[in-house]
Amino acid sequence: MPIYLYWGEDDFAIAQAATALHRQLLDPVWSSFNYDKITADQTDGIRQALNQAITPPFGAAHRLVWLAETSLCQRCPEALLTELERTLPELPASTTLLLTTSNKPDSRLKATKLLQKHATIQEFPLIPTWKTDLLIKQVKQAAHDAGVKLTAQGAELLADLIGNDTRQLHSELEKLRLYAGDAKPIDEATIATLVTASSQSTIQLAAAIRQGQTAQALDLVADLLRQNEPALRIVSSLVTQFRTWLWIKVMRDAGERSEQEIAKAAELRNPKRLYFLQKEVEALSSHTLVQTLPLLLELEAGLKRGADELITLQTKIIELCELCRC
Repeated sequence: MPIYLYWGEDDFAIAQAATALHRQLLDPVWSSFNYDKITADQTDGIRQALNQAITPPFGAAHRLVWLAETSLCQRCPEALLTELERTLPELPASTTLLLTTSNKPDSRLKATKLLQKHATIQEFPLIPTWKTDLLIKQVKQAAHDAGVKLTAQGAELLADLIGNDTRQLHSELEKLRLYAGDAKPIDEATIATLVTASSQSTIQLAAAIRQGQTAQALDLVADLLRQNEPALRIVSSLVTQFRTWLWIKVMRDAGERSEQEIAKAAELRNPKRLYFLQKEVEALSSHTLVQTLPLLLELEAGLKRGADELITLQTKIIELCELCRC
C-alpha cells in the first residue's frame, strides 16, 4: 500500500514525479482501468479517492490513484479523519495512493500526523531566484537528464534567463536538444538566440517600479500575465531584485567600500554587476527600499489567499511606484 505525499511550489516537478510513478507502476494495457486523477474541485473528491484506492485493480496489474491539490493537510473534518484512519492501513499492496498539494502540510493536524506515519513525504520547492549556484546546478542536472550538452557559460546563461521556472527549463532544453542534436556542447551565443528570456521582463518591471513609472510598470504586468507568467513567480523576482538593491544600499550607507564584501552580502555571483546596481539605487534611500518589502509580502500573501491576480498586482504595483517616487 505505497502512499506518497508530494508538496511544494514547483508544480511542474510534482507533475513530472507523478508521471514517473504512472510509467513505473501501471501496465499500459490496463492503465485506463487502473488510473484515477481526482482534483480538489470534484465533489467529495477525498472520499472518492479513498474508495478508488481500496478497490483492487483490474487484471494482473497495479492501481494508481492521484488526489491532486488536496486540502487534507490544511483542514480535515473529524468524520473524514475517521475514514482516513480506517482506510489507509487497509489499502491493498497493489494500490498506490498519491496526494499532492502546493501548500506546506500543517504538522499540528491529526491528518498530517497520520500521513507522516503511513506515507512517504517529499517536498518540491522552488529554488529562490537569488541562489544562483543552485539554479546552475539544477540546469546542469536537467540538461544531463534531457541529453543536452551545455558549456559552463551556457549553463550559467540559461540559469539567468530561466530562473527557477522548471517548466520553461524543460521546454527550452527540449528546443535546444532538437536544434543541436549530437553536435558539440551548446554555448551562450546559441542560447541567447534561441531561449525566451521571460525573466528579463520582470527585471524591466522592477526597474520601472524603482523609477516610479506607474504606467510602464502596469503595462509590463499585463504583458507578463498574457505570457502566462505565474503571478507568484513575478513577485518572487521582484523580491529578489529589491532585496539585492536593499543590501547594496544598506552596506554603502554603513560605509562599506569593499566591492567583494558588498557583492558577497548581496549574493551576487558576478561582482562586476555591482557597479551598475549601485548606480540604479543612487536615487533611492535605504528607508524607501526597506518599505518595499512589506508591500511585496502583502502582495504575496494576497495572491496565496486566492485574490484576483491582475487586480492585486496592479494595486500593489501602484503603491510601490508611489513609494519609490517620493
